[in-house]
Amino acid sequence: MDCYFRSRKRRRSYTGRRAHGRRRVPRAATARMERIWENGVIPYEVSANFSGEHYALFRRAMNHWENYTCLSFVPRKPEDTNYIVFTIADCGCCSFVGKRGEGPQAISIGKNCDKFGIVVHELGHVVGFWHEHTRPDRDQFVDIYYKNIQQGQDYNFEKLKSSEVNSLAQPYDFASIMHYARDTFARAMYLDTILPKPDPISRERPEIGQRIRLSPGDIIQTNSLYKCAKCGQTFLSQKGTLSSPDFDVKPRNGDYYVCQWRINAPQGHHIQLNITFLVLPESPGCTGEDRLEIRDGHSVKSPLVGRHCGRLAEPLLIASVSNRLWIEYRGMSDDWPKKNGFKDKKKRRGYSASYEMICGGKISADSGVIENPNYPYEYSPESDCLWLLTVPEEYQVAVIFTTFQLEQHEDCIYDYLEFRDGHDEDSKLIGRFCGYSLPNNIKSTENKMRVRFVSDASVEKPGFSFKFIKEFDECKTSNHGCQHKCVNTLGGYRCECDIGYELHMDGRSCEDACGGYLKGENGSLMSPNFPNLYPNKKRCVWEIKAHSQYRIFLNFTHFDLEGVLTNCEYDYVKVTSVRLDGTPVKVHGQFCGRIAPQFLLTSETSHLRIEFTTDSSVQKSGFAAIYFTDRDECEVNNGGCEQICKNMIGSYVCECESGFVLATDGHHCKEGGGCKFELNAASGQLTSPSFPDDYPNDKECTWHFVTTPGHRLQLVFTEFEIEPHQDCAYDRVELYDGPSAEAPSLGRYCGPKPPEKMLSSRNELSMVFHSDSSVQRKVCGGVLRADRTVGYVYSHAMYGGSNYENRLACEWAIIATDDMSVEIQFTNFELEEEVHCEYDYVEVYDGDIDAAPRLGRFCGNKVPHPYISSGNTLRVRFRADDTVTAKGFVFEYFLTDPVEGDIYTEPPGPYTRPPLEPVINEKANKIMSGTQSN
Repeated sequence: MDCYFRSRKRRRSYTGRRAHGRRRVPRAATARMERIWENGVIPYEVSANFSGEHYALFRRAMNHWENYTCLSFVPRKPEDTNYIVFTIADCGCCSFVGKRGEGPQAISIGKNCDKFGIVVHELGHVVGFWHEHTRPDRDQFVDIYYKNIQQGQDYNFEKLKSSEVNSLAQPYDFASIMHYARDTFARAMYLDTILPKPDPISRERPEIGQRIRLSPGDIIQTNSLYKCAKCGQTFLSQKGTLSSPDFDVKPRNGDYYVCQWRINAPQGHHIQLNITFLVLPESPGCTGEDRLEIRDGHSVKSPLVGRHCGRLAEPLLIASVSNRLWIEYRGMSDDWPKKNGFKDKKKRRGYSASYEMICGGKISADSGVIENPNYPYEYSPESDCLWLLTVPEEYQVAVIFTTFQLEQHEDCIYDYLEFRDGHDEDSKLIGRFCGYSLPNNIKSTENKMRVRFVSDASVEKPGFSFKFIKEFDECKTSNHGCQHKCVNTLGGYRCECDIGYELHMDGRSCEDACGGYLKGENGSLMSPNFPNLYPNKKRCVWEIKAHSQYRIFLNFTHFDLEGVLTNCEYDYVKVTSVRLDGTPVKVHGQFCGRIAPQFLLTSETSHLRIEFTTDSSVQKSGFAAIYFTDRDECEVNNGGCEQICKNMIGSYVCECESGFVLATDGHHCKEGGGCKFELNAASGQLTSPSFPDDYPNDKECTWHFVTTPGHRLQLVFTEFEIEPHQDCAYDRVELYDGPSAEAPSLGRYCGPKPPEKMLSSRNELSMVFHSDSSVQRKVCGGVLRADRTVGYVYSHAMYGGSNYENRLACEWAIIATDDMSVEIQFTNFELEEEVHCEYDYVEVYDGDIDAAPRLGRFCGNKVPHPYISSGNTLRVRFRADDTVTAKGFVFEYFLTDPVEGDIYTEPPGPYTRPPLEPVINEKANKIMSGTQSN
């Protein structure tokens, strides 16, 4: 659920249950000025229960607001008393409107809320915006259908008072990211709760409910609400230029400019500003009306770097300490340079500058954050950044990773992040990381650490973000109190015992325990007291050690522990493959309940660790297991397998990576799997994955067509139905006039309408099919072959279970042999009723060409009579508009003898549709999409 909070006593309001497919919207600003964030600066924190991917998503959403307005979202500092906290609350997606002013305030991003547009929407509440349909004047623009609203949710559609909302003289904006979707809080997915009034001329309703981007109206209203300077902007790119509006422009006497620029670099960067031109009237301390002011930070309250006026004799280079710069220009536009004898042919005034974000540097602090260039977006190619970190003496540098995704390579030779234990280039290597796995926390042995990030010129990935802190190693002291082992942890330490012992309740002493080392080629193990009840507060650890190049197979013969498999937090058995030094390689699972793992556990190494842990309450009979060892043929030369070798008991098998299939020799792999195709035949056919069934979620397929040089390629879509969206943001087909997606685009397509014929300009053409994680579509229609057996056609896949969908465009061509005819008979028929069948209808054509005569157009619930083709083909077309739906239809088709005489056809002439009248939507429409803005 999406909601906003009101300060006066009333129920919470939830909004944006869905934003199905259609995308446009408005907003209404708070009228209470105490809710405005001072200087447009909004401090934030992100709760630890979010992943690194969530953190990057939140940053991208905040950047979106910064890019178009004068707002600044900054990491919260101890002196910030009012700030937002990204968290997960019971309300799902919700936020207080504006600044609450009572300390931290939540912005909840719950389940299904972690989408870019939804986060941007929730930040809109933080900024100070209500939903547009709550404006006092909303009845002029939208209709509310209260009978379609879920019980108990009517209050979400109440109008606000003028004392609460200030629209700042802006019109109702159907494109705002803050607007409800048309089926928000509907009793059923196909019902409308709010509809825009039709345009008086076109009779079309504006689309509402988008969660893609800020609308132009959102931007105008934000800049008005926060009294942003009329000129200037926020820079997020790595380098750029900026200048005053009167620079290199003929001045107009009397214009007074106040412009503000903000340059925001990723954390761990600084900014170099190069002022190349400055001509302004001088004043004592440059405090007059004409000046250029630069501050090291995000606002007018940040530390002053300098004020500048007069004439700049040579370029001035300024380097920030923080990762942000705030620049303000004030100037009266006139012919002042000429009057004061400045010999500039262009008679210029004002200033001009360039900037560049620089990664790396020396950082001395207790803690901080470091991010790759261009974070939270893909890092820049050919980057080489070096950070030298220093924390106070007697501490170590500890690194905690937030996000990590670099180009993968076995030896990390392309893109990598490297850590060394000290500042020198030859200091001991702590680790070099690449790929997609989040590295474990690392730390130095002294108070210094060297960090280097390198990327090559090719592949870019989302990059990294990590936090460094000062860490004290309590285990180096003599007073930690651990009897056996002291293990330092970030922010503390813990005591551990040798195998065969367990930790006493005092947390420091060790005593005899269950578990131990098992070295036989086969054997067994069981829980304490088995088959009687196991004790409470017990932790047992067994380590099975096999010979090198052997693997261990573990089979549970009895299993009865507290809990259920989906929630093993009380009593459990954890099985882990470990290296010789005890570091984990793979966790095979954490098991509990009464059902033993229904498979044979196979170790990844020659060492297997089994941990049994119980809490202080329920006791069960425990577990028993047997194990045996087997030589791993994959250990030597990968078993002779080209790609993947999988060890089996007494043997092994070879497997292939995605995009490849196993060759007949059982060891080598060849192309042919996956969803990437190279096509070089003169002609052919292709389909979407799983056609004619629903295409799968989260699928991306590419086709590369190549023909003889000097020839071109033509692509014709015969059937097409992809999840609709005005920008095709969810599922889509994209075409490129060349060998890859880097070539010029020929278009992006979705919805039910097939694209026009595509003709390449050269001998190569590329196509990409992408589906997201929500709605799948299956094309309707097709070519059917009639024979003596009766065939059936249903209007939609869920016939009998639900109404057909909106915006359908289906066509069936039913073909008989050359000397026979086709007969169809409708057995069930129920479409939207309309006197001219202009909205939803079925048409029957005598033939399979565009000029074929139409035998009839039908709607309502009257079953059409049978039809027989004069040739060997009948064509049936089904269309549904975007409002009312119904049960649908079924017809039979089969082969029949040709008829003698003429076939009746309708007289020529178009249907005429009567003028639309406003109606309350009884059945409403179902907008097909899977995007939730709840």
